[in-house]
Amino acid sequence: MELKKVLIISPYFPPINAADMHRVRTSLSYFAAQGWEAQVVTVDVAYTDMVQDELLLQSIPVEIKVHKVKALNKRWTGKLGLGSLALRSLWYYKKYLDQLLKAEHFDLIYFSTTQFPVCVLGAHWKKKFNVPYVIDMQDPWHSEYYQDKPKNQRPAKYWFSYRLNKYLEPLALKNVSGLISVSADYITGLKQRYPQIKDVPSAVITFGLFDKDAEIALANQNKFPKLLSPGFINIVYAGRGGADMHKAITPLFSALAEGLKNNQEVFNRFRFHFIGTSYAASGQGKPTILPLAQQFAVEGLVTEITDRISYYHTLTTLQQADALFIAGSDDAKYTASKIYPYLMMKKPLLAIFNPASSAIGILKDFGINTAYSYTDIKSQQVNGFLTELANGTLSVPQLSAAAINEHSAETKTLKQCRLFDEALAYHLK
Repeated sequence: MELKKVLIISPYFPPINAADMHRVRTSLSYFAAQGWEAQVVTVDVAYTDMVQDELLLQSIPVEIKVHKVKALNKRWTGKLGLGSLALRSLWYYKKYLDQLLKAEHFDLIYFSTTQFPVCVLGAHWKKKFNVPYVIDMQDPWHSEYYQDKPKNQRPAKYWFSYRLNKYLEPLALKNVSGLISVSADYITGLKQRYPQIKDVPSAVITFGLFDKDAEIALANQNKFPKLLSPGFINIVYAGRGGADMHKAITPLFSALAEGLKNNQEVFNRFRFHFIGTSYAASGQGKPTILPLAQQFAVEGLVTEITDRISYYHTLTTLQQADALFIAGSDDAKYTASKIYPYLMMKKPLLAIFNPASSAIGILKDFGINTAYSYTDIKSQQVNGFLTELANGTLSVPQLSAAAINEHSAETKTLKQCRLFDEALAYHLK
């Protein structure tokens, strides 16, 4: 059987350690079995300033062809306030793919990235080469979420990005042939905003469990500096911070404050580590979790490392922890794809999310009974988790085999490929 060909646009790609490239990375091993030959077009690492992890390359099948494009140098564009990799690489993507698509046939273009401005090129290539495209909405692109938030809670350069996204999103979406998202709310919102795509094939597909990552991390654990506190009970959260996480973290810190008051000897044994909480360049991130800890007077138990660390350093640190903590955003549409690396660790796990987040249901499918919404969780539930952990009576979760299969990277790739097939049929009808 001749394979159909998909060209994947992923500006960040190994060895760059960026959250938005993991769907592509963990899917590449399985596309061919589902009838699709995948090639990737990324930005050369020389034009990025993200954390690198050379071990990520071990997870990429050797037969995958990876094309590299240039980008404007950030040292120069940064003086104009232009740091976005998508905007810096846009012209180079257009130039390179105009030549590639002229020379070689592809059945589909797949944008899987949160560097959304590059997606506007899909409409250009569809018109010029009659190649349909699918967009993976891992996060919202244009969003009203921060419009009613104080300026100090808005992302950097929000005024510019809000207006740019509002202009670019419809250019990309109105001609799309398929949508993938980690959240049903993202797709629903887009189809309401752009009625002309209401019949476009779409699928909700979260990221998948990729067991090979745990193997790579374990084999290389001695290469990374240890970040945890010897002699204490270490609980780790790895991922971004921000004020939108405070509702989920508040029940934890509130319970800690109560525990210190009522059982100081036990609760002083805990150390909570929040790692990689900022997307800012190394050394420039502002703490967003520690100030909340200070409000509850539990800052002595809390360490916040704003700098990102490499992916396998993160996994190694999760492996070394005594227990894990996951917090979600107060945005109901937010789905934490990072739950899968946590599950791979098979450690005691406390999770607190928005009550509308699909992450709670996914965790319960796996058999995690310590996943709560921040509207329902009680201090005694947090304290019970911590007390059992301190006493050594907290059992390691036994993950559901059915859930492991359903949420594996292989199954998620199959679902992507079915959506590719539907998008191709939609384009050809």
